[in-house]
Amino acid sequence: MNKERVKEGIINGYRDFIFDRYQFEAIKEKYDIPVSIDESVLSELRAYYLTHVYPEYSERQALNEAFNSLDKYIQQPQKLIAILFDASKLLFKYGRSLPKILGTGLKALKTFKSASNFENTLVKDALQKKLEGPYDEEKIKVLLKSIPRDEIDAFIETSHALFETLYDRPQVKKIKEIIRYIIAVMKKNSSRYSKDQIKGLEMGFALLDEGDALLQQLPKKDQQRLIDLITEIETDMLNDL
Repeated sequence: MNKERVKEGIINGYRDFIFDRYQFEAIKEKYDIPVSIDESVLSELRAYYLTHVYPEYSERQALNEAFNSLDKYIQQPQKLIAILFDASKLLFKYGRSLPKILGTGLKALKTFKSASNFENTLVKDALQKKLEGPYDEEKIKVLLKSIPRDEIDAFIETSHALFETLYDRPQVKKIKEIIRYIIAVMKKNSSRYSKDQIKGLEMGFALLDEGDALLQQLPKKDQQRLIDLITEIETDMLNDL
């Protein structure tokens, strides 16, 4: 079995599984949702996941390279903080809170890497089981059953943490301002920073910015309901395996 072919098949299969799982009529029938969480909102949520968290296989290499660069900042945020020492405006505005705000934003950006690691676990298991594609919903479920529940729960929590960060409107506004500034500094000093480093932050910013826009179209209480709904859908999927 060719590992890359298995990986492509599993990525495609899991994307299809997500697409089917987030269909409005099925969710409306099973869960208690407010009228503001309509078909349009769930369609946007599904597109958000499939664009930023579970993108197509053809886009993965470029995204992985960019997020690997970003991962270095997630592990060592002081590297980004060093860039901000020239940002007197931000330092004056946020003071000692700046590292904490930036750290919160970087943790929220772990979602794509967590999803990639999760998929890699599915690939490893498929190779061990010699389970060949195409990977339809039933085969994806077979692979999911092999992953320890605590690992999947931790993955779900990473996604939940992203949306909880987005729910904190004042905080996410600060995070976006800081990351936008860092990107501008990097572009101004492009000889010191690689294209992948800049692209990683730009994609991280898009993850936050578009997620923020998704939530902001809902009343505050319904934003929290959407966040909880996502966790319920994912948890119920595991319980039904």
